[in-house]
Amino acid sequence: MSETTAGVIFIAAMIAALAATYKPLGDYMYRVATREHHRKVERGIYRVIGARPGIEQNWAGYARSVLAFSAVSIVLLYLFQRLQHWLPLDNGFPGVEPGLAWNTAVSFTTNTNWQAYSGEATMGILIQAAGLAVQNFVSAAVGIAVAVVLVRGFARKATDKLGNFWVDLTRIVLWVLLPISFVAAIVLIAGGVVQNLTDVTSATTAAGDTQSLTGGLVASQEAIKDLGTNGGGYFNANAAHPFENPTSWTNFLIVYLLLVIPFSLPRTFGRLVGDNRQGYAIAAVMGVLAIVSVNLVVGFENLANGTVPQAVSAAMEGKEVRFGVPDSGLFAAATTLTSTGSVNSFHDSYTAFGGGVLILNMMLGEVAPGGVGAGLYGMLVLAVITVFIAGLMVGRTPEYLGKKIGAREIKLASLYFLVTPVLLLAGVAASIAVPENLESMQEAGPHGLSEMLYAFASASNNNGSAFAGFGANTPWFNTALGLCMVFGRFLPIILVLALAGSFAKQKPVPATSGTFPTHKPLFVGMVVGVTLVLVALTFLPVLALGPLAEGLQ
Repeated sequence: MSETTAGVIFIAAMIAALAATYKPLGDYMYRVATREHHRKVERGIYRVIGARPGIEQNWAGYARSVLAFSAVSIVLLYLFQRLQHWLPLDNGFPGVEPGLAWNTAVSFTTNTNWQAYSGEATMGILIQAAGLAVQNFVSAAVGIAVAVVLVRGFARKATDKLGNFWVDLTRIVLWVLLPISFVAAIVLIAGGVVQNLTDVTSATTAAGDTQSLTGGLVASQEAIKDLGTNGGGYFNANAAHPFENPTSWTNFLIVYLLLVIPFSLPRTFGRLVGDNRQGYAIAAVMGVLAIVSVNLVVGFENLANGTVPQAVSAAMEGKEVRFGVPDSGLFAAATTLTSTGSVNSFHDSYTAFGGGVLILNMMLGEVAPGGVGAGLYGMLVLAVITVFIAGLMVGRTPEYLGKKIGAREIKLASLYFLVTPVLLLAGVAASIAVPENLESMQEAGPHGLSEMLYAFASASNNNGSAFAGFGANTPWFNTALGLCMVFGRFLPIILVLALAGSFAKQKPVPATSGTFPTHKPLFVGMVVGVTLVLVALTFLPVLALGPLAEGLQ
């Protein structure tokens, strides 16, 4: 069987698996989000953290809870890293230096999982498991909770109550993320992923040399890093490391895990608003953008543009021979479309156009299907903008799901999509203005600009992957990228929660013959078009100086 045929089967099987999961998992998350009674274990957690589950919050109260929880998480994870050398299971490592500890604490709390360090050479077993992996659970749960709140804003009427953050957080962790991660970790262990408490094992190689192999609780962290679209690798090579991703079928499982919740959440959305057709429409937009992206990445890598790749008829530099071009291209597209950051190949070695598509995936706002929760609320904000534009075309007051889109709503939606361009473009411009920062690039030409573009796109969109040839572990980039992660995560969340509060206060407007139907192919096509046009108008000039210029050389 040829590599191309195997790749087609891999992609087709992935689509089938996601389609089979869409309804059952989406319905299950709907039941978790709407259950009225509190189970015994939930009530115990509420007592420990001092939460009052019977009191619902308005959007401002919900936002304060999200920010307070995240701020405490950053501080605790920072201290945890700094005190590593005083703790057990430290693998003999010193405390993490302040700049890197700050960057890492922010990175994992914001669901970014950007890593400016080698995991197996910096973090001990305890920090990896009780620090980083815990944040993988709760940061993912925060994203899902915010998405659920926005949908509640559409579903509820004449109220300012949107739920309770502590209830949503607890339920999502206990009944969605933990059970699936537990099963996935068992399957990964069966596939050969490491799960032990051994810090270092010495092994003799075939050449007779001695090699030190780092162990740890890898499978459990691998499961939640992908399921929660986190992405932080236990090892520096991430999912290209055989201890994290040993075989082709574990590679399939990993890609499935990072896609399954984002692609199932539209079903939850449809159930919450009482119209499953709305969920199918949003899922269709995500699917169209994802299929186009995968085909472009795999196509460009198969074309192997460049003197050396064309000489050997393949762009295999930086790719695992276990997976080949199609499986690597699908993984790369999926991880940049879902704000995961997990990688099984070296994105810096991709062809200019292939790497450019990966950058564009993040610039889209990672909405196809996006990170857990973040993809859904990003897509719904795009739907709001699309309906507003459609209303302008026909001279009607725009409405979406029975809620009018007025000046306040469109301002919030517009500000949402201005956050990433401001952070990304300002961060790149400020960094290039400092001559010392150019040393972080492998070269000062278009490829070097692509490396920096990728870094700031990844941080501003809370992705976490990198053009790994970029040297980001410097005081400037630890600080600048950390700030992009903070603002790129919490400013959009605040705007989304404010938008949810604005919609929830409205009374539904009855649909008429002039109401724009938002469940039909025309709407799907318009949302796809608006998504691409918004990004093209904003980022095309800088893309032309980076990956496009490199590819046309």
